[in-house]
Amino acid sequence: MDLQLTNKTALVTGSTAGIGFAIASLFAQEGAAVVVNGRSQNRVDEAVERIRREQKDARVRGVAADLGASKGADLLTRSVPQVEILVNNLGIFEPKPFTDIPDDDWLRFFEVNVLSGVRLSRFYLPGMLKRNWGRIVFISSESALNIPVEMIHYGVTKTAQISLARGLAEMTGGTSVTVNSVLAGPTRSEGVEAFLQEMAKAQGSDTATLEKEFFRSVRPSSLLKRFATPLEVAHLVVYVSSPLASATNGAALRVEGGVVRSIV
Repeated sequence: MDLQLTNKTALVTGSTAGIGFAIASLFAQEGAAVVVNGRSQNRVDEAVERIRREQKDARVRGVAADLGASKGADLLTRSVPQVEILVNNLGIFEPKPFTDIPDDDWLRFFEVNVLSGVRLSRFYLPGMLKRNWGRIVFISSESALNIPVEMIHYGVTKTAQISLARGLAEMTGGTSVTVNSVLAGPTRSEGVEAFLQEMAKAQGSDTATLEKEFFRSVRPSSLLKRFATPLEVAHLVVYVSSPLASATNGAALRVEGGVVRSIV
């Protein structure tokens, strides 16, 4: 299927690894011009070179900017003044008991997970509306609906992203601009893999055993019964960013392995 992305520029935040990298790589494969973003110049350079190795004739460049602060957003938007597609993928997570989460952690999670998308959407959306075409996608999570007791602050930020996406979508009525959120499920990203390996080492176990136990005790409602791959999430994101998804707007789209039991 031709997703008609060859004349589009896509910016994917937090795209040096995991879901973000898979999205950026798939955009390049579909012919879009891609902007990779991360905090570290070395990591950004490595991601750009990897895409170029894997995708012949890929049009890709990188911008190192810490989007957890307004100055990082300013740096990025000065470097990339116009895009047709914005994927707000940047996000952090950290298991921590609710009573141990200080105000500083709450503020940090909102700065990174929510305000990074607020700042970039505020900058790029007006241009999309003026040109009458654009896509904004927020990478949320099933944790937005099933708030995880082990990291409530993370879940709250993911819920906020869904509300933000829907609110922005209300501004696009009657245009060819869409704003959606994608609810990823437990995904074997770089961060999750590192977390599993750390836990396995501490418990004298292995990651396969921990994965099985996770879906037995922590996410028992999962129908997939395994971690999704970053590419499985990326497929939906890139499709909904394409001209073919013109009738999908203001939606919270699920690629979470059936963890969420509600049908609405």
